[in-house]
Amino acid sequence: MASILGQSRALETLTAARRSGRFPHAWIFFGPRGVGKFTTAIELAKVLLDPQARRDGIGSIAADPASEVSRFIESGTHPDLHVIRKELAVYSGDSDLRKKKLMNIPVDVLREHMIGGQTGGRYHDAPAHLTAVLGHGKVFIIDEAELLDLTGQNALLKTLEEPPPQTYIVLITNQPQRLLPTIHSRCQHVQFVPLCREAMAAWFEQAAFDLDEDERAWIEQFAAGAPGLAQLAAEYGFHHWQQALDPMFEELEAGTFPAAMGSTLAELIEGYAGAWVKAHHNASKDAANKQGARHLLSIVADHARGKLAARIDRDEDPARWLGVIDLVHQAEVQLDTNVNLKLLLENLVVQWAQIPAGVPA
Repeated sequence: MASILGQSRALETLTAARRSGRFPHAWIFFGPRGVGKFTTAIELAKVLLDPQARRDGIGSIAADPASEVSRFIESGTHPDLHVIRKELAVYSGDSDLRKKKLMNIPVDVLREHMIGGQTGGRYHDAPAHLTAVLGHGKVFIIDEAELLDLTGQNALLKTLEEPPPQTYIVLITNQPQRLLPTIHSRCQHVQFVPLCREAMAAWFEQAAFDLDEDERAWIEQFAAGAPGLAQLAAEYGFHHWQQALDPMFEELEAGTFPAAMGSTLAELIEGYAGAWVKAHHNASKDAANKQGARHLLSIVADHARGKLAARIDRDEDPARWLGVIDLVHQAEVQLDTNVNLKLLLENLVVQWAQIPAGVPA
C-alpha cells in the first residue's frame, strides 16, 4: 500500500491476517483523526473485492491500481463497497430521517444501507445479506463509528457476529471507548498512530501545498503526525487563525481582558463551517460548527501547552497554563451538549482572564 504512510505495524497486522487464509470479517480501525484509517480501509477494500488479488496467495494487501475494481472504487461507483456515514440520512426515502440534524449515525441509516429493517413505514432488505452485485464479496465501512448511538450499536451486533460469507465490515473511530464492549468483542482491532517526522515530510512532498516556510512549519507542529489534519489546516487557513489570535493571547498574558476574543473565535468558526458546508453539499451546518470549534480549541490548547512547557523548563509555576488547558478540555466536553457555542467561547475567555497570572509567561 504505497499510499499508506507511517502505519507499518497496522499494515503488518492486516497482511498477517490475510496470509493466514482466515481473514476476519469484522475490524475496528482506531487511532487519532487523520492518520490514514479510512484510506487504509479503502485500499483494503480494493483487495478484498478483487478476485485476482485473492488468488495471488502471497498475503499482499497491495491492490493493482489499474484493475477494474480499483477504478470503480476510486470513482465511487463500486456496487459492493458501502461507505456508511451520518450524511447518508440526507438521501433517505424517509422524510423524517432526511430532516434530522446530522450529529450522529441514526439506526435507520444502518437499516437502509446495511442491516435491513423497518424505517418510515417501509421495509428494507439487508444489503449485507444480499448477493454481491459483482459476485466477489461486499465491504461495509462505517466512518466515525463512535457516532452510532446505543440503539444502532446493538442493532449491528448480529451482523458483526454472523456476517454472510465474503462480507467484511470495518468500523473506523478515533474514540473506541464510545463503542460497546460487545462491539469490541466481535471485531479484530488495528491501531493507527501519528506519523513520524520522515513520513510527514514524505506526505507534504506528495501533497505539494503552496505554503511558505513558516506556515508549513506551523502546520506540521499543529497536525502532530496526522496528514488529514494537516490537509484541513492548509485548505482552511488554520495558520491565519493562529495569527489572528496571537495578539489576544498576548493581552491575556499581560493581564488585559480581550473583549473581542469571544466574538473573534465565533467568527472564525462560522467562516469555517460556511466554507465546509459549501464544499460538502450534504453536510450539516451544526456538525461543521462543532468540528470547527474543535479545531480552534486545539489551537488554543497547543498555545497553552507551549507556554506550560516553557514554564516547566524554567522551573516556574505551571498552574496558570494547567488551568487554561483544563478550561479548554471543559469546553470540548460542553461541545457535545446543546450549550450555545458563542456563549461557550465567551465563557472560556472570561474564565481564562480570571486565572491568576502568577510568574510572567
